[in-house]
Amino acid sequence: MFMRSSTLMVAAVLVAALVSSASAQQAPDSPAQSGASPSKVPDASKPLPSQQPEPTTVPGRPDIPNAEVVQKLRNVAPLPFGAPEDKLPVGELKVPKGFKVDVYASGIPNARSLRLGDKGTLFVSNRVLDKVYAIIDKNGKREVKVIASGLDRPNGLAFHQGTLYIAEGTRISKLEKIEDNLDNPPKPVVIYSDFLNHQSHGWKFMALGPDNMLYVNVGSPCNICEPPATNGQLRRISLDGSKAEVYARGVRNSVGFDWNPITKELYFTDNGRDWLSEDLPEDELNRVTKQGQHFGFPYCHQGNFTDRELGWGRSCEEFEKPVALLGPHSAALGMRFYTGKMFPSQYQNAIFIARHGSWNKTKKIGGDVVVAKLNKDGSVKSLEPFLTGFLKNNEYSGRPVDVQMMKDGSLLVSDDHAGAVYRVSYGNGKVPGN
Repeated sequence: MFMRSSTLMVAAVLVAALVSSASAQQAPDSPAQSGASPSKVPDASKPLPSQQPEPTTVPGRPDIPNAEVVQKLRNVAPLPFGAPEDKLPVGELKVPKGFKVDVYASGIPNARSLRLGDKGTLFVSNRVLDKVYAIIDKNGKREVKVIASGLDRPNGLAFHQGTLYIAEGTRISKLEKIEDNLDNPPKPVVIYSDFLNHQSHGWKFMALGPDNMLYVNVGSPCNICEPPATNGQLRRISLDGSKAEVYARGVRNSVGFDWNPITKELYFTDNGRDWLSEDLPEDELNRVTKQGQHFGFPYCHQGNFTDRELGWGRSCEEFEKPVALLGPHSAALGMRFYTGKMFPSQYQNAIFIARHGSWNKTKKIGGDVVVAKLNKDGSVKSLEPFLTGFLKNNEYSGRPVDVQMMKDGSLLVSDDHAGAVYRVSYGNGKVPGN
C-alpha cells in the first residue's frame, strides 16, 4: 500500500494536446560535429522545434497497410489513470519456482522507464503524458510525487551523482539535487536540444554509460524508410551537453540498453519493422563491440534477410548480426543486466528484457519479461520466460516496459497499460546472509 499525490489527477491530459502540428521543418542536426556549448545552454522556455512530416510508410505501396487491416489490428490503449491496485493481475502472474510477485506501486499513469536514485528514490517516466514521478518510502508506505510536468514525451531517464537527466522528444534536461528537493523540485534545465521533432519513434530511451556519458536512442522517424543521417542511431552526449557523437547506426528504434558488467560492451533491444509479415521480422538483441557499427536498418532485418523495398543491392553480410532474436512484433523494450545477490547464481550477469507485446499481430505475443543467459564470450546461451501472465485470451492485462534492479537485488517491472510497478523477489525477499 502507498499514498498517492493529489497531483496525479492531472494525468488524464494526453500528449496529443501537447504536441505542435506546425508544418515548418527544423534543419537537420549534426551530432558528430556540433552540440550545445556550456556557454550557450538551450533555453527551456523556447518553443519545441517544428514537427517533422513522417516519410511514406512503404515507398510505392500506399496499400500497406490498408484501412481494413489498420482497423482490425489497432493499437492497445493504456488505461488513462492506471488500474486500481485491487484490479491488478498479480494473482495471474507466473514466475519460476522460488520467486514471487507483488505490487510495488500503482496509480502511475503510463509508467515507463525506471531509474533508481542514490538515496533509494525510484523515478518513473511516461510517454503519452507530460510528467516524471518519484516514489519514496515514507513511514512504511510508498508515496508517489510528481517532480516534473509540462514535458514533451519524457520517456528516457538517467541518474548520476544526485542529478536526474530526462530525455524528452526533442531535448535533454536535468534536475540537480533532486532527492533533496522532492517536495519542491527545481525547474528542469535543458542541456541539449539537437534532435528533430517527429512523432513516429520520437520518444527517447537514455542511460548513463561506464564512461559517464549519456547514451540516447534517436529513432527512425518512420516504419520503413531511409532515415535522415541524424536518426536511426544511438548517440552519446556529455553530461553538460557540449559534445555529441554517433555511437551506433542502423537502429530502427531502441527503447532499452545496458552494459555487460564484465566486458563493458553495450547491448540493446531494437524493434523490427511493421507491415512486412505477421511473422517477420523478429525484434533483436544487439551487441556493440566497437563504435560506429551499423546494425542493418532499413536494409537488413534480424540479420538474415533484406527488406523488400529498401534492401535491393544490399547484403546482410554488410551489417552486424543480432546476438538473439526476440520474437516477431514482440516490442522488446527495457533491459538490464542482473548483478544483484538475491536471485540464484544462474541469473548472475543475465539480461532481463521487458517485451511490451505486439499490437499489429493477429495472435499477440510478448507482454512478459524474458531472461537471456550468456556464454563467457558474451553470446546468448538461452532465452527463457521469466515473468508471464499479462497476456490471456489474446488480451493484455498489463504491458511490461522497463526493468530495474533494486539495491536488495529484487527486480522492478513497470507496466504502462495498468499504470503500475511490480516487484519480483526470491525466497524471503532478502539478500542471502543478511
